[in-house]
Amino acid sequence: MKGFNTEELITHLEKITDDNKQFVKKKCIHLGEEQLNWRPKVGSWNILEVLSHLNAYSIYYHEHFREKISKTKFKSVKEHFVSSPLGKSAWKSMKLGRANNIKRKFKAPKSYNPSHDDTIVNQNAANLFIENQQQLKEILESAKHVNLKKVKIPISISKIARLRLGDALMFITYHNERHVQQIKNIMTHSNFPKK
Repeated sequence: MKGFNTEELITHLEKITDDNKQFVKKKCIHLGEEQLNWRPKVGSWNILEVLSHLNAYSIYYHEHFREKISKTKFKSVKEHFVSSPLGKSAWKSMKLGRANNIKRKFKAPKSYNPSHDDTIVNQNAANLFIENQQQLKEILESAKHVNLKKVKIPISISKIARLRLGDALMFITYHNERHVQQIKNIMTHSNFPKK
């Protein structure tokens, strides 16, 4: 059977979430205003915008994860999880390449795009991101007790399309990892401000 061992999959997503949280805790909390607002080029996002974008997604998805997990009748945990074609396409598009490279670029939906909607930008974005990653860890823990295939999560860009819980958890975790890599790329840029 193709797919993932459920326990190994959740452990893998928990590790990525921990790594994302620790990176932001160690490297972003103490950044100065100039560093948080510095852009590698005109039109690209700064660190504050990247974190705010991730926080906006967390607000949407975490609420749906918690609600669907707590209300589901599908409590029988399956040893294997198999992605749907839509789900696999969603999380694969977010997953980093072997060299931690961002393979394909996407335009963020306007309501999640700080370039279009600056109301999502929060000066406290780094602390909020850390809190959101802790919440995601708790969600992943609770996901261990339900059927990752049967629980369905509505996606943020469509009221109709829904992902299997396992696919949605991979999507949001890989999306976080992808943008944390974007922050790393900004911080290692030769012109990144020293303070």
